[in-house]
Amino acid sequence: MSWAAVIVLYRSRAELARLLPTLQAPQLVVVDVGPDDGGAQLARDHGATVIERRDNPGYGAANNIGITRVTQPVTVLLNPDTIDHAGVLPALADRATRPGLHAPRLLNEDGSVQRSAHPVPGTLGAFLPAALPWLPRPLRDRAEPYTADTPRTVGWAIAACLAAPTHLIHFDERIHLFAEDMELCLRARNEGLRTYLHTDLALTHTGGHSIDTEPFAQLAHNRRTVVERTRGTTAARLDDAAQILTFALRTYKGRRERNQLAAALKLRNC
Repeated sequence: MSWAAVIVLYRSRAELARLLPTLQAPQLVVVDVGPDDGGAQLARDHGATVIERRDNPGYGAANNIGITRVTQPVTVLLNPDTIDHAGVLPALADRATRPGLHAPRLLNEDGSVQRSAHPVPGTLGAFLPAALPWLPRPLRDRAEPYTADTPRTVGWAIAACLAAPTHLIHFDERIHLFAEDMELCLRARNEGLRTYLHTDLALTHTGGHSIDTEPFAQLAHNRRTVVERTRGTTAARLDDAAQILTFALRTYKGRRERNQLAAALKLRNC
């Protein structure tokens, strides 16, 4: 299968240096949107087509720019902080000849499974995570599909690694950062295209290297905006309620969950 990898860099030279030895893409396109830390030159030395946009147009816009240079029928979007230890990307690209969006299972470096795939927001099923400890396995898989043992469709998956026929990938550039992948998957769903989680293909994702703090307020705002645009006002309100309930029941876990709850409550009261 002939495919391309598109990678957006933001102060990502160190992460890219770990990824490149595991990446055997027939075509590699790299868009560097951050300060020059040598990542662009490292990508060039690896044979990549490199585009430098020091004005940082945003994650989605940067991917759109990269896609314009792709000449292959299938594109795999990759974060620089992924590592293909098991060599699964060619298989993922092959499956992505099927219409839709395709994601592998994402693993932390210790081998634990990341929360990389999610149900459709704004549905009654979105309330299921709040009751996870008491749910039977089929409902748990629906609430948190990243835990599933077998490949399945999901509401949306994060774009740390996301593959599709090249012509199907286009981000909404009104979103500068956070929730772009949710918007892409939900918009595709509205067009009759599903997002598939391939649990038998696993990729390491170290995660969050370019974010100094977790901007909970921006995350909550962008999520609300995306759900409202793609699924309507009623769905957005249901999703707000589901987020509040879920985080409220998890505040015992620590500060992160309390901050998530505070951001969700503030948004709900706006």
